[in-house]
Amino acid sequence: MGSNLQSLDDRIAARLRALRAEHGWSLEELASQSGVSRATLSRLENGETGPTTLVLARIAAAYGLTLTRIVHAAEEALTPLIRREDQAQYEDEALGFQRRSVSPPSAGLRAEMLECRIAPGRTIAYDMPPRRGIEHHLLLLEGRLDMEVDGAEYSLGPGDCLRFLLSGGSRFRTPPDEGARYVLFLV
Repeated sequence: MGSNLQSLDDRIAARLRALRAEHGWSLEELASQSGVSRATLSRLENGETGPTTLVLARIAAAYGLTLTRIVHAAEEALTPLIRREDQAQYEDEALGFQRRSVSPPSAGLRAEMLECRIAPGRTIAYDMPPRRGIEHHLLLLEGRLDMEVDGAEYSLGPGDCLRFLLSGGSRFRTPPDEGARYVLFLV
């Protein structure tokens, strides 16, 4: 694990501790709300293990936040420009998933833009959204992507844009021979 990724894991651990304290929840309460075991939550908050995308998504949902808000360890006042090299990146090697937060972080603004990549032959499924009714615009830049959103299925090719309000589960699937690179805009 590289030093940048370790640094991000440390920042996420601090953010998770702070969020739980802000909500006044015990580890047991967060485990009940998120469906993530108390032991795993403790290891994450203490920086003993790195988070996976699916675990972070469950924790984010318990707090009513997007996964990106969790990854952004400390949101500061709006800086209108953020250079590519300064944009927060997150990678889950086991899932073959990469996410780069394109939007400058801001506590006062709600919209987020992400650039994501999914390796060939992967399926990523989320049981629930971080918050019901989040508006999504997914623009596929490269590759192929099959999606299931609240039970409806879609197949996307380069240039296709899927716009939806997410209120239930979702699934992202790439074919065995081709990955996907897309921009996701969340409101």
